Amino acid sequence: MTKPDEYWRERLTDDEYEVCRLRGTEAPYSGKLLHNHDTGIYSCTCCEAPLFISDNKYDSGCGWPSFDAPVNDEAVRYIEDLSHGMKRVEIRCAACDSHLGHVFPDGPKTTGERFCVNSVSLIFNKNDKITK
Repeated sequence: MTKPDEYWRERLTDDEYEVCRLRGTEAPYSGKLLHNHDTGIYSCTCCEAPLFISDNKYDSGCGWPSFDAPVNDEAVRYIEDLSHGMKRVEIRCAACDSHLGHVFPDGPKTTGERFCVNSVSLIFNKNDKITK
């Protein structure tokens, strides 16, 4: 899904635009979905593509919603990120290229990965289910 910048500026809030389109980061412990423990699906704020499920969410203590895996292997894209003098792996929505956050190799034993995601990059659909 390729849309012009004007489309995103009109559709998104200032915070959503800053994080999702300009690769910003919300302040730690400020996101509305950090402490969400309801059952459902976390989808992309920009295009509503399913990205993560509540079964994969856990409290990593990092200040952002964390998941041990995306909903499926095609849901996210992985981009090398060398910004801020660090070497990280950025994650983006595979459907619309929206910035989600980063993935780190310090997750739980289930996958060993921690998908650290900005709340503002996600919308939560309570009680929705995806068959794995």
